[in-house]
Amino acid sequence: MQPKRILLMHISDISGHRSASLAIEKALKADYPQIQTRNINAFNYVYPRGEKIINSFYLLTIKRMPFIWSYLYDNYYLIKKTRKIKEAIHYMNFRKFETLFNNFHPDAVVTTQAFPCGMVADLKKKKGIHLPLVAVLTDFAAHSYWIYDNVDYYVVPSDEARQKLIDKGVKPEKIKTFGIPFDTSFNKDLNKIEMRRKLNLDPDLFTILIMGGGQGLGPIKNTVKNLDKLNLNFQEIVTCGNNKKVYSRLKKKQKHYKKKMLLLSYAHNMEELMSAADLIITKPGGITCAEALSKGLPMLIVSPIPGQEANNTSFLVGQKAAIKIANAKDLVKVITDLYNHPEKLKALSESAKRISKPAAAEDIAKLLSGLLFSIYFIKLASLLPLFFP
Repeated sequence: MQPKRILLMHISDISGHRSASLAIEKALKADYPQIQTRNINAFNYVYPRGEKIINSFYLLTIKRMPFIWSYLYDNYYLIKKTRKIKEAIHYMNFRKFETLFNNFHPDAVVTTQAFPCGMVADLKKKKGIHLPLVAVLTDFAAHSYWIYDNVDYYVVPSDEARQKLIDKGVKPEKIKTFGIPFDTSFNKDLNKIEMRRKLNLDPDLFTILIMGGGQGLGPIKNTVKNLDKLNLNFQEIVTCGNNKKVYSRLKKKQKHYKKKMLLLSYAHNMEELMSAADLIITKPGGITCAEALSKGLPMLIVSPIPGQEANNTSFLVGQKAAIKIANAKDLVKVITDLYNHPEKLKALSESAKRISKPAAAEDIAKLLSGLLFSIYFIKLASLLPLFFP
């Protein structure tokens, strides 16, 4: 019997989509080592020269012109009007995807972003390819760019996202509410005091984690500046992601800040940093939020951009697991209130734990294994008439 193969697809090498894809792959290797995997950046595979341009345009848009992203995000009218153009783009790239499929021979495909999901769904439709396609959403709200007839299963983070897909015409039996997949290392019970000691922080001091995702976006510098004015006894962990400019500027000013600060660029030990913190101030990326929820880490969300961040914020605030911060004045006020009222911090933490789905990656791996077993059983059943005519 040939080993089963699963092709995983994401976009961008620094993104939550990639983190989710890697988390699923890690769970597959841990629980089902007999399954072979391949994990690719689908956008780079199709447009190796254009990926940097598209990423730069996206970052420019959300930084400088968020109203444009707000218009583009989940715009049903725009999706309907551009459907033919999108299909044409997909068809132009089918040859590359067919080459990939012919070389790797996947038995199932998993996508953690809508672009490769659409590519594979249209390829299945056009070429009559029969293999399971699983779409894994990495935000707490479902948008219309995910909707394709040839998707076999959708994995969503919440009942609200499930209902939205149903409202958009997806059959309920196709939807699995497993959560957003993240690395299983976040499920380790790491001691807060021990983690602070490991990070050379004061083990007994209230600790605030400040971050802006892998790209280091959001008002990190202003947040640090405003927190330094507070007459409260706490320390900070600041991660700048891939944003070298923010890291450099904070590094130059670090010795002038009154608060003790652990300043990092791109951090590869985020599970330790979250375990050491009492509170996180962050951009509401789906993966970051799912990781923080698993740690029961109260979230303060500052100035979310329209679209997925705004939707993630609405969900988390509605579940009482996060507080939305509109400006620096509110940030100072909310942190002071939480610092002086630990019971409020505890309530946020309990809400985070309540809605967390720590087994998401393992549950998706189990689903995929089951699909592969079903395929094998169906093929085996089709051979029975040869032996029992």
